[in-house]
Amino acid sequence: MLLVIDVQERINGAMADQSHMSRLTVLVEACGVLGVPILATEQYPKGLGPTVEVLAKRLPTPRLVKDTFSCVRQPEVMEAIDHMARRQVLVTGIEAHVCVLQTVLDLLHRGRQVHVVYDAVNSRRVQDRDWALHRMAGAGAVITATESALFEMLERCGTDEFRGISKMIKDIPV
Repeated sequence: MLLVIDVQERINGAMADQSHMSRLTVLVEACGVLGVPILATEQYPKGLGPTVEVLAKRLPTPRLVKDTFSCVRQPEVMEAIDHMARRQVLVTGIEAHVCVLQTVLDLLHRGRQVHVVYDAVNSRRVQDRDWALHRMAGAGAVITATESALFEMLERCGTDEFRGISKMIKDIPV
């Protein structure tokens, strides 16, 4: 399953580097093509705004609202994750050193295999993102790239899904 954490207007606008958005968009679109279940959250939308529009139109609705930093600690979100009955969770979103980190640590503690897409997570400060990724890896999360994750899910070339997703990947700005 793909878990998209808190990619909302106000907090996303504070990210100095917006390169995560093109990768996040491709990841969501490709997971849709592959039939990978997607769950998205919003942290305190009254204050942080709704999910970024370009992503919102590609994500399932409704987004699950939370007031805990970790998705796992919000009962409705954890129920939705459990309902999807997937052992592997691909995690993206913002901010890497707060909500993403706490969610990843809690998912690992609950026995999930967690893959964090390093180029589709972000923090306001690059150092915060980098240290959070380091900490997640040390705790047992697999740190991966958008392209790596997608090709792992595809498993083979020559399919219609491969051709479509390959084009999406090629269209990501460098």
